[in-house]
Amino acid sequence: MKLRILIADDHEVVRHGLCRLLQAHEGWQICGEAKDGREAVQMAKDLKPDVVILDVGMPNLNGLAATRQLMQHDANLKVIVLTITDTDQVIREALDAGARGFVLKSDAARDLVSAVEALQRNRMFFTSRVNDMVLAGFLDKGHGPFKGETSKLPKLTPRESEVIQLLAEGKSSKEVACILNLSTKTAETHRSNIMRKLDFHSIRDLVVYAVKNNIIQVEMPQSSNDSNGSAA
Repeated sequence: MKLRILIADDHEVVRHGLCRLLQAHEGWQICGEAKDGREAVQMAKDLKPDVVILDVGMPNLNGLAATRQLMQHDANLKVIVLTITDTDQVIREALDAGARGFVLKSDAARDLVSAVEALQRNRMFFTSRVNDMVLAGFLDKGHGPFKGETSKLPKLTPRESEVIQLLAEGKSSKEVACILNLSTKTAETHRSNIMRKLDFHSIRDLVVYAVKNNIIQVEMPQSSNDSNGSAA
């Protein structure tokens, strides 16, 4: 079965270029193209893609707001955001919204295929700057050391670590329950207990914790200093 991809960008030339890039990959199919975030949300509901690629700076509904709406409709959807800048605020909002991949538009020709491949493997894909910010602890509200530092948090049980990995990989409570042979109610209780135990208030907190503690893997763009293109 082919991986179905929906692309949203308000610039037709860019959109078509991304389509050509991704369609060249065997086993991938562009199931739809949207010119703004609002259209992307509706098309995603109708077409049920596996991956949605959203430009942040779109009219009517920007990519970050569209990501939030998409995740509310389908928590299992994998979203990659394209942005011209990786400022702290954009990074925070993208992770808070539930994006699994973060790619600079200037690097899309080089990195977008790798980003989609990473999401296919249930990994995340960050630019080097995003990954550095996560590991350095600069994504908490106070801009100081991340509140999820291991030494300052209660110890998790092996089961809680399993649940955190699955949630950070984008699984729903129902999927967690199925994988771990639990009832959905039990899976939801584990999730609530973990969030309370670690004093987390968003999926971003949970994802950052999972990255910092090597619970999930993150892939990054290849560079001259990193020939294997992966980290964390």
